[in-house]
Amino acid sequence: MKRAELLESLARQSVYDLAVVGGGATGLGVALDAALRGFSVVLLESHDFAGGTSSRSTKLLHGGVRYLAQGNLSLVREALAERGTVLRVAPHLAQPLPFVMPSYRWWQTPFYGIGLKLYDLLAGSAGLGRTEFLGRERTLAALPGVNPRHLLGGVQYWDGQFDDARLALALARTAEAAGAVLLNYSRVAAVRRQAVSALNRFELDVHDTLDGRVRTVAARCVVNATGVWVDELRAVTQGQVPQAPPQRMVSPSQGVHVVVDREFLGGDTALLVPKTPDGRVLFAVPWLGKVVLGTTDTPRQDLPREPDAFEEELDFILSEAGRALNRPVRRQDVRSVWVGLRPLVAPPRQANGATKSLSREHTIVTDPTGLVTVTGGKWTTYRAMAEDVLDRCFDEGLLSRKPGGLTEHHPLLGAGPGLPKALHTAPGLHLYGTEAPRVNACPGAETQLGMGLTEAMVRFAAREEYAQTVEDVLARRWRALFLDAASAATMAPAVAAILLDEGCSAPELDAFLALCRRNSLPAEACSTHRG
Repeated sequence: MKRAELLESLARQSVYDLAVVGGGATGLGVALDAALRGFSVVLLESHDFAGGTSSRSTKLLHGGVRYLAQGNLSLVREALAERGTVLRVAPHLAQPLPFVMPSYRWWQTPFYGIGLKLYDLLAGSAGLGRTEFLGRERTLAALPGVNPRHLLGGVQYWDGQFDDARLALALARTAEAAGAVLLNYSRVAAVRRQAVSALNRFELDVHDTLDGRVRTVAARCVVNATGVWVDELRAVTQGQVPQAPPQRMVSPSQGVHVVVDREFLGGDTALLVPKTPDGRVLFAVPWLGKVVLGTTDTPRQDLPREPDAFEEELDFILSEAGRALNRPVRRQDVRSVWVGLRPLVAPPRQANGATKSLSREHTIVTDPTGLVTVTGGKWTTYRAMAEDVLDRCFDEGLLSRKPGGLTEHHPLLGAGPGLPKALHTAPGLHLYGTEAPRVNACPGAETQLGMGLTEAMVRFAAREEYAQTVEDVLARRWRALFLDAASAATMAPAVAAILLDEGCSAPELDAFLALCRRNSLPAEACSTHRG
């Protein structure tokens, strides 16, 4: 849908039942759930959908093996159930994935194996495969690139992986099909609560960052789902009751991911090092024809839109990957680096400290203004988080209660029977699922731009997938920037020309090329400043 049509849809509704601010996993989940229940919904995103944390995950749908080690069984059980739901409603974007923990000490296989058997038990009927103890030869067969020195065997278990940005896009378009209005590049500058005929009503000042206009949107209920930036929106929300500045909800942490060629790992199995010498976890995950190495967990106090990797984080990933794999990973081997900020929930009166001790569960608060804020959690549990948010809105009397549970079985756009599950391989038309014929019906289906991207896919992104800039296309509709930043830069001019032809007024080519340079690992890391 063209942006002009979206703006017309926005103007037709005088007062929405629900306004969601934030177009990441949580906000999109809330918008879809509310729309399916029959509420009028508008979602406003200041940049692009999943442009922040929600496109920069480790690409895993998981219960959380490390949370199991911490004894948080309820979080693990819920996440395992939700993992199965995502695999069911989006089979074109999510698939089961085997993991192997290699063993180099005699006690490691039984020790980790017992814990992973409990993981299977908690999954119950939602399990994806049983945990197995592997000998040395089977471990080497599963992980051809693993370090063979002193290898004794390993433990294989199952989790899931997905394409996070395209899953966010599927949520957005499914919510639109259910009647919601979703606008990216629409920054909420202020929220005002007013009393109208004894009913709550909010007015939102929305700054369109593409045309510069400021529009006013009215809603009976407002949900703040802006991730690590929730405290900023809370601070600019005004109500009838004077209030002190809200206590900070988020203590952000950043995770760094490094992408290398598939040959470093080999095979279709992920590698998990459950405990590095300093106690952290390291993943090596096959994804879209490459291998993702990561991740770190480093606290920071500032909230940049494009965070840089710290020197010590890169050193950690490269050095630990060199220990785990049969060949060292050098800086020149890195195809792309991306950094995501995690919205970890800050405990009361304590926003600093080691982030591994902070809650990975989500938290919902209602401010005196009536603004409902949700933060924390993880991609795997987005659907359960959305249900909890709407329950809070009902409990606060901001929305009339309507029965839920609809999203548990509602397929996302593109889902269908018999779809291939090939997230291990290079990106292709299969990522569109049942919409592939519509993509190929656009002009340029035979014109290759690189890394599997066609002219038709770019036109489809502009016409149907809300894309406005080169970054929207090459970072999130197509994951080129996340897979090979240098290759993405070479594709960018052709993408910009197509977007201009499709009526996108500002493809922002130069800004994207600068981003490619940032995502390419230079001789020295980008920054050592922690903010």
